[in-house]
Amino acid sequence: MKSAVVVFPGSNCDTDCQHLVQNVLRWPTTMVWHGDRSLNGADLVVLPGGFSYGDYLRTGAMASLSPILGAVKEHAARGGLVIGICNGFQILIEAGLLPGALLPNKDLKFICREVSVRVETVRSPFTAACKKGQVLNMPIAHHEGNYFADKGTLESLHKNDQICFRYCDAQGKLTEDANPNGSMESIAGICNKEGNVLGLMPHPERMAETILGGTDGKTLFRGL
Repeated sequence: MKSAVVVFPGSNCDTDCQHLVQNVLRWPTTMVWHGDRSLNGADLVVLPGGFSYGDYLRTGAMASLSPILGAVKEHAARGGLVIGICNGFQILIEAGLLPGALLPNKDLKFICREVSVRVETVRSPFTAACKKGQVLNMPIAHHEGNYFADKGTLESLHKNDQICFRYCDAQGKLTEDANPNGSMESIAGICNKEGNVLGLMPHPERMAETILGGTDGKTLFRGL
């Protein structure tokens, strides 16, 4: 599995993602600059977290117009694997690769803590190694992670089984207290209709080794 981690001005989780795919998963990995136009034959593209372009205009807005996103869109259209984590999720939405919007958190505060998410579908390659209903623990760190979609988009997400993760408590129950940012229907991650493009707010790269407190994050890559 050849991997590419895209680096934008303001990315701050790029080396964490590189460590995960290159050293933990032991996949050949290339760091790709936002101004590049090639993914160098990568099978998996990772859009990491951070503050691309300083969150100028809106989170992910400037990055969605960078030259490398043209190659990412072509890769996704061919069925190539793409995962956007936190700011990477915001970029995928701004680029039109995933539907909906990510609004400021309900309390308008930056949140950084571990959360539980429930696996809602196993049809995406990124959830293929999970069990439906399985609870995974991963950290979040964001100010704009409040997922929103209009009625038609939400119906489409349900119809096409695109909701991959929901915030939940430790037992897998959906409660208001377990939803850290006010996301609609507690949505923490979605995929495209084909399942090859995933965006999520939790950080799997920060929960992928025992030394980090757990390996749940690595589960997302075991099915690839």
